[in-house]
Amino acid sequence: MTEPMTPTSLFKCLADDTRTKITLLIVSEGELCVCELTAALDQSQPKISRHLALLRSAGLLMDRRQGQWVYYRLHPELPEWVTAILKEVVDANQQWLEAEAKRLCDMNGRPVNQAVCN
Repeated sequence: MTEPMTPTSLFKCLADDTRTKITLLIVSEGELCVCELTAALDQSQPKISRHLALLRSAGLLMDRRQGQWVYYRLHPELPEWVTAILKEVVDANQQWLEAEAKRLCDMNGRPVNQAVCN
């Protein structure tokens, strides 16, 4: 991260419904790949990739490649207040993410190193 995350930059990143859901799903799961996010959000790969690029360039997310998959997770150098806010929002809004979490769990061909769905 080049510049520290500010409340304004955080909330600008999350001002879009798709970016908010991407971020909260990643907070909930630890990390997710593009194919998992497209399945969970029922959106096209180019649209999800565009949102991921914005979140990554803002310093909120970071990616890593593993074989054919590119996984996204919260940037490890985020200030503690950012991760605390995001975790609190996830905890308080499980119902808001219910449909996306169900689509993620029901995804066929999901990468094997992901958490087991309840």
